[in-house]
Amino acid sequence: MKILIIGTGYVGLVSGACYAELGHEVVCVDNDSAKIEKLNRGEVPFFEVGLPALISKNKAAGRLQFKLSIKDDVNSSDIIFIAVGTPSKENGQADLKYVFEVAKEIGQNLQNYNVVVTKSTVPIGTSKKIRRIIAQYYNGAFDVASCPEFLREGTAVKDFMNPERIVYGTESETARRVLHLVNEKLSCPKIETSIPSSELIKYASNAFLATKISFINEIANVCESVGADIDVVSYGMGLDSRIGHKFLKAGLGYGGSCLPKDVRALQSISGENGYHFQVLKSVIDVNNYQRWKFFNKIKNILGDFNNKEIGIWGIAFKANTDDIRESISLDLTLRLIEEGAKLRVYDPKALESAKKILGQENVVYSASALDTCRGADAVIIGTEWPEFQEVDLVQLRNVMKSQIVFDGKNLLDKNKLLSLGFKYFSIGR
Repeated sequence: MKILIIGTGYVGLVSGACYAELGHEVVCVDNDSAKIEKLNRGEVPFFEVGLPALISKNKAAGRLQFKLSIKDDVNSSDIIFIAVGTPSKENGQADLKYVFEVAKEIGQNLQNYNVVVTKSTVPIGTSKKIRRIIAQYYNGAFDVASCPEFLREGTAVKDFMNPERIVYGTESETARRVLHLVNEKLSCPKIETSIPSSELIKYASNAFLATKISFINEIANVCESVGADIDVVSYGMGLDSRIGHKFLKAGLGYGGSCLPKDVRALQSISGENGYHFQVLKSVIDVNNYQRWKFFNKIKNILGDFNNKEIGIWGIAFKANTDDIRESISLDLTLRLIEEGAKLRVYDPKALESAKKILGQENVVYSASALDTCRGADAVIIGTEWPEFQEVDLVQLRNVMKSQIVFDGKNLLDKNKLLSLGFKYFSIGR
């Protein structure tokens, strides 16, 4: 089938490359000329494991193209995916201006039947609005549908090619059949439902994951109060098949481009429809509290930050990505700069993005984890990169001025650090 994907961010680009790998003919469109030029040169605009090779392979095979306009392909495609950003507004609502701009462009160029599908995460009722916008410019037959993505940054290619489920929200048998044909090579449960249910499944899933994270962080805080160990507690909880181990890792809280905005959006959607979602309010409050509780722990131990030399391990919101959107480590780093600390910062993939936010004043960008800690009064672990677990702790002890570790990801072996003379502070342990 011929697929048109509008938007070349994480969702659009990964989806395009993977659909091409499945044998479809894919055209990815973006109005960012610099990005399209990079993609046509074979440069991927962000770090994602396995994606560059997949793009290169399918471009060479003629199954994947990148263009600036939908005009050449909107009427020759079998299906159109909308995969543009839906960032949060200040009030928590999803900003749909890019989705609606694309809907208008589709309507202005459409000349025959097509299925227009939202792959972006959009509030319930968005598809109806997309239909109305397209119908203002095109009076022929078309369908709208919903097929939300469930991709995790860092494992997005693997997630796409080995999905746990695919959700179709449709209004017609024709649209359902087209979506089935597009995804027929992917073996997993396929949920065929209404558009509102499809749209809500994505929000509900992310909100529940965020709830698990906030819950285990609350338990970690109780552990610190009563002298329990969160690692043992969460392991014991996770053995219950009704609970499971995933997302029961205590830390600084959730960040990134999906969970924060989706939780806020679902809270907003609920409120707009007359329901006060009390659990989600608490989830958001706990997540905001968690980072500053850890910051205050650092401040209580180190005292005045003025002229303190502090190493920062990790700026990306999670490992295996260069994404710093809503990164808690980034927030903590900015606060440390404000309070006068001198920082040495290292991240295996997100350093260039970090430089644009952190600037140069009171910040040195390091080439390795060990180099970050030379002469440091303390080191803070903000991202769970495997590289940090592999650092030689004896060498680390020898290069630091004061052997103090603040582990915001519970990444390192507490007993080993203590045996080497470190002062070690983590979460819930």
